[in-house]
Amino acid sequence: MNSKKQHALLVLLLVCTGGTRAIEIISTGIAVGMAAALTGFLASYPNIFYYFHECCRAEWISFNKTGLKADLASQLFGQHIASRIILKAVTGFMNNNNPKKPLVLSLHGWTGTGKNFVSQLIADNIYKKGMDSSFVHIFTSELHFPHASQVETYKSQLQDWIRGNVTNCARSMFIFDEMDKMHPGLIDSIKPFVDYYEKLDGVSYRKAIFIFLSNAGGESITHTTLDFWKTGKDREELQLKDVEMSLSLSVFNNKNSGLWHTSLIDKNLVDFFVPFLPLEYRHVVMCAMAEMEAKGLPPDPDLANRVASELTYFPKADRIFSVKGCKTIESKLDYYI
Repeated sequence: MNSKKQHALLVLLLVCTGGTRAIEIISTGIAVGMAAALTGFLASYPNIFYYFHECCRAEWISFNKTGLKADLASQLFGQHIASRIILKAVTGFMNNNNPKKPLVLSLHGWTGTGKNFVSQLIADNIYKKGMDSSFVHIFTSELHFPHASQVETYKSQLQDWIRGNVTNCARSMFIFDEMDKMHPGLIDSIKPFVDYYEKLDGVSYRKAIFIFLSNAGGESITHTTLDFWKTGKDREELQLKDVEMSLSLSVFNNKNSGLWHTSLIDKNLVDFFVPFLPLEYRHVVMCAMAEMEAKGLPPDPDLANRVASELTYFPKADRIFSVKGCKTIESKLDYYI
């Protein structure tokens, strides 16, 4: 390591890890000398700190459209509608330096169809640290908001969390998992932050992203998809317009959903309702093959078919759609290897 890099690392260790506190006894002259040297070094390398510590800057937050497009095409199976919406919505939003409101996506479908996975792909292609970024915030209903008696407290806490994090970084992402298990009315507390306000108390929320994940609406999506199959139509002919209206109404009127009669829907603040279709046998096989690749295993179509065949499908007579999507593929595969 050259002397400049050694010098940089030494300064970072002293400044960022609190190493200077270990120096208990030090003369004033030495202290002044160190301060002068540090000031001079930081003046020469003003951005050096940002390369070692995650900050709300382009070094750490930069949208990769090519990467997102490739990931959706190669890793998300059976979701042509969701892939198209996500790519266009995120690309348009991230390329707009002055959006009029935050991006709000509501992802719906049965378990194991790819909702959480897509959230991860979005984060991976915006933040250098992906889901581990300090600017990606995940709320799980049963963990963060468990008690119906404390909804008013949760509303206040949620507003404080969002306000504080967006103040820290305008390009923050908030993911709300298990929306179907959230207490009705709670999510309405974030309405001011996703509305068309330029600023609230001096803070702009327009560059933030809000993603809702929910099983609510899954029945409506499945019904439409099954009808397509029964009429002999190709699955890929299914378009957003075929499911969006029934999906939004189903979610809005579902009393067991956190989006029940929410002002976010009533005031048209959700930009896209993204349907995740139930997965067929062939999609489950593709998931198994992808999991093999992720584990560094050689491709084995026979094993992929064996794993896929052990899953439960519906309707019982036709066995078209996987009940759990690809959710249990990893554990099933581990059993065979």
